[in-house]
Amino acid sequence: MFYSKALHTALLLLLTTVCFSQEAKWTNLLDRNLSEWEMYLSYRHKPDYKGEVPVDGNGKKIAPIGYNKNEANVFSIIEENKEIILRVSGEIYGCVFTKQEYENYHLKLQVKWGEKKWMPRTDKLRDTGILYHSVGECGVDYWKAWMLSQELQIMEGHVGDYWNIANSAIDVRAFIPEGIMNPVANENQPFLPIAAGTGIDGFCLRSENLESKPGEWTTVELICYGGKSLHIVNGKVVMVLKNSRYVKDGKSYPLTKGKIQLQSEGAEAYFKEVKIKHLSHLPKEWQRYFE
Repeated sequence: MFYSKALHTALLLLLTTVCFSQEAKWTNLLDRNLSEWEMYLSYRHKPDYKGEVPVDGNGKKIAPIGYNKNEANVFSIIEENKEIILRVSGEIYGCVFTKQEYENYHLKLQVKWGEKKWMPRTDKLRDTGILYHSVGECGVDYWKAWMLSQELQIMEGHVGDYWNIANSAIDVRAFIPEGIMNPVANENQPFLPIAAGTGIDGFCLRSENLESKPGEWTTVELICYGGKSLHIVNGKVVMVLKNSRYVKDGKSYPLTKGKIQLQSEGAEAYFKEVKIKHLSHLPKEWQRYFE
């Protein structure tokens, strides 16, 4: 069959339009029943917590609350101005986590702080976070609350920081640390390996504080493609990361997909407009940060 050049071009344009329209479709992850999520709760941690499983008065280890037991209504849905909002009380350490695993995606949400704080963070900054590429069981981290994962930290003044959770690791464009100074993200710096036990121990500061004013919503975005990721706060990239991995028995393994966790971590927080879309490629506007 004969195709004219004009017809060929038109077909290519149609296919491209269809592909991009499919790619641009957002999936809403919040509803009244939290139908896209499961949950896990560990402990009401005390100020003297040192990373060990809590024990009772007889020295016997206390079991965590566990999966899908919403004690004290830590996770609840409220509606304001016809918007569905997830309230996380923070009273007990834990998370909600997606039922589905995700790979190569753009996640976008809005977050703001509530008033309440709980031990052991009553005298500390309010804290929560987005944990991505989450795999395995909950409770494998220092706080016995979360899955092995990468963290986009959401903390007062620190939205966009990076923490490794359990034995994850990643490389970040950042200034090298010195003495008691942490590495600080900067898109023009070389990539530094961030991993527990490597000398650059599991944490990196975002490039700048772009959090909204108290009481206002902050827009947080996460771009993940392959082993690369971007932390974006109120429309600006604050951290560039690549080579997402986890380390086991001295060997590194790729960590490029998994579930998404939203943390309960000692402070009341609200999330809304939590949505995700698949990326078939990394657009030029984001790819440039890795060149």
